[in-house]
Formats: sequence, C-alpha cells, structure tokens
Amino acid sequence: METPRKITSVSSLLAHALIVPIWLLVFYLLYEPAWAMNWLDMGEGKSTFNLLIIMCIVFGVLSLSRIIMRAYRKWIPLTWLRYIVWYACEWLSMSLFVGMYMALMYRGEYPYFEAVGHSAVLIFASTIYPYLVINLLYTAIGISEEPKDADDDLIRFYDNTQRLKLVIAANAIQYIQADENYVIIRYIEAERVKEYTLRNSMKSLEELMQQHGIVRCQRSYYVNPQHVKVLRRDKEGMIVAELDHPDLKPIRVSPKYYELLSARL
Repeated sequence: METPRKITSVSSLLAHALIVPIWLLVFYLLYEPAWAMNWLDMGEGKSTFNLLIIMCIVFGVLSLSRIIMRAYRKWIPLTWLRYIVWYACEWLSMSLFVGMYMALMYRGEYPYFEAVGHSAVLIFASTIYPYLVINLLYTAIGISEEPKDADDDLIRFYDNTQRLKLVIAANAIQYIQADENYVIIRYIEAERVKEYTLRNSMKSLEELMQQHGIVRCQRSYYVNPQHVKVLRRDKEGMIVAELDHPDLKPIRVSPKYYELLSARL
C-alpha cells in the first residue's frame, strides 16, 4: 500500500528536519536520563554542547534523506514497507555519524562500534515519538485531502512534483503514450476521444497501471485491454492492437508483451 503524497510534501520534510532534532535536544535536557547524560557529559560537563552537535547531525541527515526521498518518489512508488525501511536507514545513518563524533570526542578511549551502539539507543529513544506523531498527522491530512468518490476504479494521475492533475475512471482510458518527459493519456468522454498531457514517466506509472489492469504493449505504450477489439498483423507483418473506437488508430504490440496482452483479452 502506497503512503499518502502528503508524507513526502515540503512541509513534511521541514517538520522532520526541524522538529525531530529539536525534540531530541529538549527531551534530554528536560528528562536528563542518567544512562545518556553520563555518556554525553564525558566527565567534563560537555553534555549540552554534545547534544547541540548531535542535534545538528540529526538535522543534516534528515534534511538530505527527505530531499532524496522526494526525488525517489517521482520514479518509484513509496509503499509503507519502503517507508519503514527508509526510516531504519535514517536511524542507522544518524547512529553511525553520532557514534563517529562521540568516539572522536573520547579520543580513542571509547571503541567506535560501542559508541555507535550507545548512539543508536540514544537516537531511537528520542526520535521515535516525533516520527510517529508527524507521520500520523500527515497521513491523516493526506487521507482527508484525497478526492472522495464512491467509485474505487478511479485513477488519480499525479505529475512529477506530486500534484494531482487528472482523476478519471480506468475503463475510460484507451491508451497512454510516452512523449519524451511527458505521457499522453487518451480517454473517452461523452463518446469523444480526449487527451491529457502529463509531465511524468512511463516507469512511474507502471505500478498504478498494473493495479487497474492496464498493460504495456510496447516500450512507449500502455493499452487498456477492455478496449482492444482484436490483435492482428498489419501489412508489414507487425502485430497491432485494434481499438474499439473508430477515431483511434491501431497500436503496435511488441513480441515481448504480446502474450501478456493476449491473455487479458
């Protein structure tokens, strides 16, 4: 199941990058757990200074990670499983950098991997709460902002900046064609062929198309099997899909995708 788009919005990015490190600092200064403060103090009264440095490390890792996440989602759907794995990688990255910093501060008196272990516990204990609250909040906002419709067969098309551009019934779509950095969606409305040009890639639409039974028939085309009348060979001996609307020309089918399409007819 894909996460709501709001999870990777700019406001969510800023919330993670700012609130999580600030909460870490406040948490340890307010509660002062002995197991953490003794380690951070280093016997020299440096706990507050070290917490400030750790806060900066957390801010840097989260800022970079969330920017990469936004770019990643443009090409690959961000499921909840992938999101949880991403959080685990963020936590591990923060632990490695904080462990490196503390090991250097101890000037070799504290083994690096032991410092990483302490860092992992310290960061998990203080970041899990804001992570949960922020993600629950943005999940709720994202769900509430999703277009409401009783028909579950609607397809929602987003552009490469994750903005909703087109909502259409899956059975209205005839085919989707690649056009450099865009895709052209051809569909039927009031018995007429219409088209919508969307800035996105064929790759980013692949999972969405699979969910609604629209299949690839060649590298640059997705076709809706519901509207394919017949598969036949043209004068050049190429396999083509003839569509059920008279205003649409046949679409060539590559041998690679022939069996998949024919199985859906």
